[in-house]
Amino acid sequence: MKKLSARRRHPLAAVVVLLLALACTGGLYVLFAPTDKAAADETAQSLAITEGKKLYAVGCASCHGTGGQGSSDGPSLVGVGAAAVDFQVGTGRMPAQQPGAQIPKKKNIYTQAEIDQLAAYISSLGAGPSVPTDAQYGPQGADIAKGGELFRTNCAQCHNFTGKGGALTHGKFAPDLEGVSPKHIFEAMQTGPQNMPSFPDSTLSTQNKKDIIAYLDAVNGDDTESPGGLELGGLGPVSEGLFAWIFGLGVLIAVAVWVAARTAKAKKS
Repeated sequence: MKKLSARRRHPLAAVVVLLLALACTGGLYVLFAPTDKAAADETAQSLAITEGKKLYAVGCASCHGTGGQGSSDGPSLVGVGAAAVDFQVGTGRMPAQQPGAQIPKKKNIYTQAEIDQLAAYISSLGAGPSVPTDAQYGPQGADIAKGGELFRTNCAQCHNFTGKGGALTHGKFAPDLEGVSPKHIFEAMQTGPQNMPSFPDSTLSTQNKKDIIAYLDAVNGDDTESPGGLELGGLGPVSEGLFAWIFGLGVLIAVAVWVAARTAKAKKS
């Protein structure tokens, strides 16, 4: 009986073993770690939403409604997501200077911190696309050739095959993409601003968007050469047709005048 009692485990032995296991796997820290970081993150997010609501009330509510529900002067912002806010406000399109067929890009009046606060508030109204990270739109691992194929298939009809932009109907236009930041191009594809259709991940994957951005950077880069000679602004048949009319027709008129003058001189002689 004494021998059996000596082998009996101490009542706290199981607790000690569990604590050792947690310590080895990092679980002990999780079990006893303070919640200060989580609380701080939550507080910072709440503060961003509060400040964003103030900015929204001043610059956006007159068109989009006091709660983002929309009005006759502006669409609802519920569910548009942080990416739409970062694009529209970051490119200066919003707040709009005046209503029209299309809101053009202009100088941005907000800092990036204020844009983030506005995005936090709009995101709190309803879930939507988030602001992309550098890993999503950066050049690492991009396929330029594939990007060119995707761009010509999905985008060139409006933006021209090199992204120089073009005219649409009823006073609308596809803007020039040269000089636009990769983040804003990604956000435009993700959210579909104004007349542009959206290309969510189910239509164009993150890798596809990365490829398209890399293609645009390649064709509009400073080191890019045009194998066709004069690119005439890269506007395709528009500039080429204008060149033909002005110079080609001008040459024909000059030749006709010369022939007529030579004929008249020959008759006199």
